[in-house]
Amino acid sequence: MKVLIVDDHMLIRKGMKLLLEDYPYIKEIIEADNGSEAITLAIKHQPRIIFMDLSMPDGLDGFTASKTILSEVEDAKVILLTMHDEEIYVRKAIQYQIQGYLLKNSEANELHEAIQTVLSGNRFFKTKIPEKQLERLIEADEPKSVLTQREQEVVRLTLLGYTNVQIGKHLGISHKTVENHKANIMQKLNLKDKHELMKYALKNNFIELF
Repeated sequence: MKVLIVDDHMLIRKGMKLLLEDYPYIKEIIEADNGSEAITLAIKHQPRIIFMDLSMPDGLDGFTASKTILSEVEDAKVILLTMHDEEIYVRKAIQYQIQGYLLKNSEANELHEAIQTVLSGNRFFKTKIPEKQLERLIEADEPKSVLTQREQEVVRLTLLGYTNVQIGKHLGISHKTVENHKANIMQKLNLKDKHELMKYALKNNFIELF
């Protein structure tokens, strides 16, 4: 079968190619350094597997390129290869019906596992997101945050510097209820302290919600 590698860094493409050349079931490896070229080459060569970077220089990001390729190339499977492990990116990958999600610092043998998994019709997502949280995202009929709308509001207001009392007044609930929400949030996200919660909120753009 044919494989397309899409990344704007030549060293990453060449490294991937060296690894994939050891797989006897791969007939041809094609390379593209931007999203537009990826679409053109995918339509021309009809690869079964596309390893797609997310951030590329020509303005066409990996999500947009993947969406077009999946609609134009029959039986194609996209595996995102990225450094982004935040929930907002994983959620978007699920929404775009992308089959694989692999971090660039993954082990080499996970490439083979990812290929075989998506070819069998299953998703292969390997990120630093806690497994239970990832399962909730994948199993949701309409992928969304594992947090409820109210919990997301609590996180956003906490990020903005509101105290529990101020959050309670803003949302029309008691500060004790705010504390309960925060406890549930920490448990759902498998976080230990406020510092980790702030880091999570910043990485997942909670400042822009609502």
